[in-house]
Amino acid sequence: MNYMEIKKETLAGEEDVQKVQDTVRTTLKRVKDGGDKYLQEYYMKKFNSFEPLSFLISPEEAAKAKDKLSAERIEGLDFAIERVTAFAQAQKDSMKEFEKEMVPGAIMGQRIIPVESCGCYIPAGRYPCSTSGVMNVAPAKVAGVKRIVCCYPAVPDKGIDPAILYTLHKMGVEEIFSFGGAHAIGVLAFGTETIPPVELITGPGNQWVAEAKRQVYGHVGIDLIAGPSECLVIADETGRADYIAVDLLAQCEHDPVARGALVTTSEKLAREVLAEIERQLSDLPTADTAGYSWEHKGVVVVVPTVEDAVAYANDYAPEHLEVHTRDPNALLPLLTSYGSLFLGEAAAEVFADKVAGTNHILPTGRAARYTGGLWVGNFLKVITHQWVDERAVKLFAPYSEQQSAYEKMEGHRRSAAIRLAK
Repeated sequence: MNYMEIKKETLAGEEDVQKVQDTVRTTLKRVKDGGDKYLQEYYMKKFNSFEPLSFLISPEEAAKAKDKLSAERIEGLDFAIERVTAFAQAQKDSMKEFEKEMVPGAIMGQRIIPVESCGCYIPAGRYPCSTSGVMNVAPAKVAGVKRIVCCYPAVPDKGIDPAILYTLHKMGVEEIFSFGGAHAIGVLAFGTETIPPVELITGPGNQWVAEAKRQVYGHVGIDLIAGPSECLVIADETGRADYIAVDLLAQCEHDPVARGALVTTSEKLAREVLAEIERQLSDLPTADTAGYSWEHKGVVVVVPTVEDAVAYANDYAPEHLEVHTRDPNALLPLLTSYGSLFLGEAAAEVFADKVAGTNHILPTGRAARYTGGLWVGNFLKVITHQWVDERAVKLFAPYSEQQSAYEKMEGHRRSAAIRLAK
């Protein structure tokens, strides 16, 4: 592709991958082998204030979280719960079970049933993301998961952020545990003497959490592996530099290795955005993180046409993709690789991040090429069944015999042949 790179990434290195893998592997083994006793010893040593088996937040403590929040804060959190739940319900409604006679004598169908249990990881990170619990739990509740377990890394002497605790209690989560990191993933996957394991683990986290999810996958299900946050903006000459700059910096403030990118058909706009970013950083309270991220991971590219911008975006496969063009809706059919899409300059990514309804737990690191974000379907199993009578046996058996004989799978061949003979 013919493009001009006005600004490129300069920071490639992150924490040593092998070190993370080895540390996580050791942690998971200790949790699996040591159970409650290991957790007690680890957290007592780490915080020197946790009493054994006090990780479970009582319903009474969870209910008190509301008292620490303003009425305005509660209204906003309730709105987020309502919107995310509504969108998850719309997603579920789009799925359907069926039974159909596919050929004479063969009725086939599918059922859609929830997993029995799930573990939702809610990261503490640099900022307490109040709606991360909502994004995890709301689709699980809509799916009909019977047992939902939530883990949030408690802060010493402060416990769980009250806004997060309020939302979990409001949504009816009964098992809320105040530990995090790879330890929490290990507990969810393997269980302990007092905490039964779950069948599916969802939610974002740091590289230790992501690696732990990677290592337990197969023993339990996971949603996806989420890395540092990303936002790519497609813009033509009609784009507003101030909107684009503020949206890129909003993403960059997540993490020093978060990625912000602009691909535009206008070199003039590209340079205006660069200048606007510097201006906005001058009074941004999170400039230390956002500025570092933009300096080292930010990208600005100029391409000849909007179609070239689309091709660049599909290859980049960002977590968040914003379209600031004259006719953003015209690009919808052309864009195929993104976690979540925001069409038009009014559709700020922050709306979905906080309250709009689409989920903010999304693929990163080009994983959007093959998967979408967390949705109600992650908590549902689509399972198939069939019923066959003699008419379908006469149709299926000869082909099955033929293929089995070719593959030298005699047991399979006989399984088809005996039915045909009868």
